Amino acid sequence: METNLVMEGVKFMFLGMGTVFAFLIIMIFTVNLMSFIIHKFFPEPSAVNETVSDSTQQDNKKIIAAITAAITYHRQG
Repeated sequence: METNLVMEGVKFMFLGMGTVFAFLIIMIFTVNLMSFIIHKFFPEPSAVNETVSDSTQQDNKKIIAAITAAITYHRQG
């Protein structure tokens, strides 16, 4: 009984790669389904973001001013 080891190796390679490919496809569909369910039951609030954006822009301007002042102070020595 002579077995071709190369063909056996190729067969196992395709079996292993097929298993990994199937697992990845199942995982992608599962993650997409989970994302769909989360977005359906827990939507992002849009009205809150509009009121917060003004205060966030004010805070960002203060942070930028503080960083600019710190860099200027550091460069002066």
